[in-house]
Amino acid sequence: METIENTSQEAGGITAPLDIVEIMDILPHRYPFLLIDRVVEVVRKKRIVAIKNVTVNEPFFQGHFPGFPIMPGVLIVEAIAQAGGALLLTEFPDRHEKLVLFTGIENARFRRPVVPGDQVRLEVEVIQWRPRAVRMQGNAYVDGKLVCEAMVMCQIVPRQPRKPSAATAPAENIPEAAVEA
Repeated sequence: METIENTSQEAGGITAPLDIVEIMDILPHRYPFLLIDRVVEVVRKKRIVAIKNVTVNEPFFQGHFPGFPIMPGVLIVEAIAQAGGALLLTEFPDRHEKLVLFTGIENARFRRPVVPGDQVRLEVEVIQWRPRAVRMQGNAYVDGKLVCEAMVMCQIVPRQPRKPSAATAPAENIPEAAVEA
């Protein structure tokens, strides 16, 4: 079994390990879609290692699959991308004004199922870093065995506030006739 080493390498003003509160300060994701619980290693602009603790009370297990819970592969790839996003966003002092968006996934392979009780170790290596776009290789392990691998591409974009739509507009902006209906 592979052991987890905590490192203290500086990365854009952060050091590993990072707990969930520190991760939430970097990533915009929140429950139930925040899929990394801890960062155990950071090498600036090169590598990040994160942990996802898989528990039976994850909402996706209700339907995937009843009586035979398996973590959806797409969520394992998302966890890889979130780990990579945490690495990328540490390089931006104005990270709260940025988003990391998926632009592609290549060569995703799923080797074995991830089930409740597993601890997934997410190792993400930067392959190519351009000013606004990054390509990363991610591997996910449980008990030292490869469960998933994927090349993920993403782009860093400004986070712009969205204008409220009619569905999200405050009630005072809705005509009285619509409220009565």
